[in-house]
Amino acid sequence: MRSPHGSRGPDPDADLHARARIRNAAIHRFGAEGFGVGLRAIAEDAGVSPALIIRHYGSKAGLREACDEHVLALIRETKTESLATADPRAVLDNLARLDEYGSIAMYVVASLTAGGALATHLFEQMVTDATAYLEEGVAAGVIRPSRDPEARARQLTLGGLGGLLLQLRLDEAQGRRPDVATFMRELEHTTMLPTLELYTYGLFTTSSIYDAVLAAEGVDGGAAHAAPHDVAPDPPSPAQP
Repeated sequence: MRSPHGSRGPDPDADLHARARIRNAAIHRFGAEGFGVGLRAIAEDAGVSPALIIRHYGSKAGLREACDEHVLALIRETKTESLATADPRAVLDNLARLDEYGSIAMYVVASLTAGGALATHLFEQMVTDATAYLEEGVAAGVIRPSRDPEARARQLTLGGLGGLLLQLRLDEAQGRRPDVATFMRELEHTTMLPTLELYTYGLFTTSSIYDAVLAAEGVDGGAAHAAPHDVAPDPPSPAQP
């Protein structure tokens, strides 16, 4: 139905685009500056008015909740693509898009650093999602089964986020404040290969320590030893000088 002035009225698609611009601008700002940043700065980045942010999200808290949901969805999608396939091109494709994920990683760090109920929810949902996509990798035959899938997912999530946060703090202590893209590239360069080596080949040459701890704790470790992918390939030989 046309308006009295002959226009078609507000474009619903444009409204959706504005909502996405606001959310993406907020993720970038929150990740870079923390959650103390004002709506006016986010509105300026998104090219909208602060009033439009309130119209779409109700409040700053509502905007942050929407950012959490979007960040979780992106992480879930990316990890599932990488782990639920034996095709290494999925991993390489994601590495090529590393700059895009910088703001996402920084947002997660900002949220966890801020603490509170939303941070707790974000972390627990990340663990839940990690459990699911790791199990998809198990089903695809590219990841070994675990005696306790949820505990393994929790440890991997804690380790990944802890390393990210620590590196940020070490850079700050040295007076370095690289932009998000540079930081993520440097982190990928220093951690990707050793992390993949550890995940691929393991650390211990036997299961004796693991078996001893299981026995001391009175825990049945049979599920882990029954894994069909339980034999890792020999680790690569050290590079010759």
